[in-house]
Amino acid sequence: MAISFNADEIFEMAEEIERNGAKFYRKAAEKATHPEIKQMLLDMAVTEDGHLNEFQEMRLGLSEAEKAEMTFDPENEAALYLQTMADAHGVEGKKSPTEELTGTESISEILSIAVNAEKESIVFYNGLKNFVSATAGKNKIDAIILEEVGHVATLNQRLKALAE
Repeated sequence: MAISFNADEIFEMAEEIERNGAKFYRKAAEKATHPEIKQMLLDMAVTEDGHLNEFQEMRLGLSEAEKAEMTFDPENEAALYLQTMADAHGVEGKKSPTEELTGTESISEILSIAVNAEKESIVFYNGLKNFVSATAGKNKIDAIILEEVGHVATLNQRLKALAE
């Protein structure tokens, strides 16, 4: 069965991804022993909170037509699928990054997990743009993508510094 989503459902997924991202960074910060890295992770959590707010605002600004159902879904499968995709950062069957943390990871491993999660978010948000009109906030999604790209760069810089 082909599943399609309306803009409201897509924003719901994006919101869940941002909630998961903020949760991951806060949990990772709890495990960080280096104060500078701990603060960087907490700062990233705050940025993810900001993205969540942006997506919530965009979702509230949707027209009724953009919120209209696109799929007959008597078993609520679309909602369950959305939740799974958001939890997996857009990759079916993959645990969310927070669930991957066991407490035994090195800071390098935590940063690597974060880099991969950020990359997956970028891929998801690039796809998201195809479902969102300019009036619904397409330019805001571009800004969020740029921030996520900045996260990848920051995390990679930290990884390189740890390897030296």
